[in-house]
Amino acid sequence: MTQHREVVIVGSGPAGLTAAIYTARANLSPVVIEGEPSSTSDQPGGQLMLTTEIENFPGFIDGIMGPELMSNFRSQAERFGANYHTAKVTKIDLSGRPFKIWTSDSKSDEPDYLAESVIVSTGARSLMLDLEDEVRLIGHGLSTCATCDGFFFRDLDIAVVGGGDSAMEEAIFLTKFAKSVTIIHRRKELRASKIMQDRAFANSKIRFQWNSVVTELHGESQLEGVTVTDTVTNQETRLDFSGLFVAIGHVPNTDVFVGQLEMDQNGYIVTRDGTHTNIDGVFACGDAQDHVYRQAITAAGSGCMAAIDVERWLEAKHHPAS
Repeated sequence: MTQHREVVIVGSGPAGLTAAIYTARANLSPVVIEGEPSSTSDQPGGQLMLTTEIENFPGFIDGIMGPELMSNFRSQAERFGANYHTAKVTKIDLSGRPFKIWTSDSKSDEPDYLAESVIVSTGARSLMLDLEDEVRLIGHGLSTCATCDGFFFRDLDIAVVGGGDSAMEEAIFLTKFAKSVTIIHRRKELRASKIMQDRAFANSKIRFQWNSVVTELHGESQLEGVTVTDTVTNQETRLDFSGLFVAIGHVPNTDVFVGQLEMDQNGYIVTRDGTHTNIDGVFACGDAQDHVYRQAITAAGSGCMAAIDVERWLEAKHHPAS
């Protein structure tokens, strides 16, 4: 049966759940389509569900586990009246209001929701190495965020996988903490801009493992090392590292909006005047539209912005200026 809602929030990471808190407190009774537990790209709670201890989220002096933080977000929004639908959006029609939304629970051709406004907070996912032990070791020596986790690797030997600007930025940042940082790259030349290459080459803590790909992770409860395979000779080498940072790119979870919302060349939703998209009544926040900062706190902040933008937009629609 189709439900008609003032606000539908697509995604349940820090951005989506902050938007839920604010819109719920504004008595807008939002429904959060939070994703599917079996999905790696849009699971409920977002990427923080794969994160262990978070020490840089304000207000938690001793840190907090990622899943616990997201559980707190969820409960807080629920306390103020947010509703949750554990499914993923499979189809959305933004051609006219009310917007039509179908989910993985749809039983007919009729949409699950008609929405006067939509907040897109579907996030982004880090590209990974597709190795057998990645899921088990993520947050236990394997990371995709130097800003988030670099502090934990003080005076240790660690590695970064990648050859672009992001990998160089991560490696240079990590030298503030690590004893040494080895950049593992599949080619002999980096893809990074010349200025970033020069900075990396000039850093005495950074080493390079050329023509190499990581083919195996070692360690039971914590990463202890990796096996790299030479892309020229196919020779395998075991390297001991306490940390491995994967910096081969991110992909926004925006496929369902392609052809409707304006996006940049990498698929991130373009926003203007806060969180407004090119479609009146549709707003975007968090990593789905942010390819620069990608932090829980900035995602939460943009979720707050989206909620305020939605509230003001709905108020203007219901009570237009004379």
